[in-house]
Amino acid sequence: MATGTEPPHVHKSGASGPVHGAGTGVRGPTRAAIGPRHLRTDRWWLSPALTAAGLLAFIAYSTWRAFANADYYAAPYVSPFYSPCLAENCVPMQGGPDWGIVGSWWGLSPALLILIFPLGFRLTCYYYRKAYYRGFWASPPACAVAEPHRKYSGETRFPLILQNVHRYFFYLAIGVAGILTYDTVLAFRGEDYSWGHMGLGTVVFLINIALIWAYTLSCHSCRHIVGGRLKHFSKHPVRYRLWGWVGRLNERHMQLAWASLISVAAADFYVYLVASGAFDDPRFF
Repeated sequence: MATGTEPPHVHKSGASGPVHGAGTGVRGPTRAAIGPRHLRTDRWWLSPALTAAGLLAFIAYSTWRAFANADYYAAPYVSPFYSPCLAENCVPMQGGPDWGIVGSWWGLSPALLILIFPLGFRLTCYYYRKAYYRGFWASPPACAVAEPHRKYSGETRFPLILQNVHRYFFYLAIGVAGILTYDTVLAFRGEDYSWGHMGLGTVVFLINIALIWAYTLSCHSCRHIVGGRLKHFSKHPVRYRLWGWVGRLNERHMQLAWASLISVAAADFYVYLVASGAFDDPRFF
């Protein structure tokens, strides 16, 4: 079997081996009486462990960069963690997303004002919910492996019921992706803000924005918005075609979620290297 299971030992009475911890959850009296914690023989724990490690690495890196409040702008590049820069304490960016709509009373890093939107979108994303539910909460840790929790309420109670706001974070994520697209266009300027230049950072930004848009548009909410609640696709050929395109992206939603997560961190790290003077941006023309 795909899950690497083996049939349990069955007694003459017809029941499987002794049931440990029976009484609640998956060990309740109405569930199958299976003695072992699980029947899988493969390394089922490897996937959730790698997922947890990857997410922890990103959390640690993004937390450091969000609170650093430094080395996030090197003309013409601005870190996606700090775009748009909404506070008055932002580094001046000529023609860039330096809006300063939050007054001087804000003394913390301006990244904290904007990261809540892409973070909220990813935190409530259907794939990421599966990833960190399994990786951090073991709910469940893997297919055909019983979770250790005695009770299960799904996402019907606080705070997990708030996951339903994902569709609204999708609209905000579209706006953030649009601003990052603008930043990518600005990456075709030189250090003196003249147009018609391209550096290695421009390539990094192009890859990042392509993955950001692919991940955003592959969202399940986007697929529903494009083609949901239609009774006759034949009467809506344009929406049907768009629904098909989004559906093909949706098939790669997991891969795009990880690829865009890595790319946005890589784009930020590239800006950090250039802004801190550790690396000179190679110019192609």
